[in-house]
Amino acid sequence: MFCTSAPVWLTAQVIGWSLLLQLVIGGAISWQLARRKWAGNPWLDVLVTLPLVFPPIVLGYAILLLLGRHGWLMQALPHWMQPEVIFTPAGLVVAAFVAGLPLMVKPTQNAFASTPSSLREAAATFGLSAWQIFWRVELPLARRGIAAGLMLAGGRGLGEVGLSLMLGGNIVGRTETLSLAIFNQVLDGNLACANQLSLLLCVLVIPVFLMLRRWGSL
Repeated sequence: MFCTSAPVWLTAQVIGWSLLLQLVIGGAISWQLARRKWAGNPWLDVLVTLPLVFPPIVLGYAILLLLGRHGWLMQALPHWMQPEVIFTPAGLVVAAFVAGLPLMVKPTQNAFASTPSSLREAAATFGLSAWQIFWRVELPLARRGIAAGLMLAGGRGLGEVGLSLMLGGNIVGRTETLSLAIFNQVLDGNLACANQLSLLLCVLVIPVFLMLRRWGSL
């Protein structure tokens, strides 16, 4: 048994919800960038890539200005539609999602873009609608890129600290993820517990790395 189990279960829930968002929102963005011609695509691409190059603390502060109780986005919504995001587990989900989004979008976008147009055209000649072509042709061919994106995004969200600090608040027992628990245990001088949690994090992440290497060699 680990020295503290609450962060482990919270992290599992956060990663689970963030991966669902990656699959739905990240997948839709990837398809948009790969398939649709839109003047706003370059700006969308820049926005998605920001978490790779922007300092997490600064990015977290920007999201705080949007989603905080007095944030710009919250003020634009009616009071009854303003959700509690900051300093809650929902804030941790947002942090994990934002941190992993570029790692989800890039491989998925490439997977959609590499689907031969001849296959889509052939499917259209058989009377398939655009929606049917997506489900029967594009999605099956892109499944490996989607899976790789989900694993990369999940691994990135698993180790996120800066955004989680800003959006979750690092409240022990409430918004303390596995990575934040390691940070807290080191600060408290409880190195034995920090070692246990770090080992657990490695056990979770290393299989993802090995699987990605295996896929890359196929």
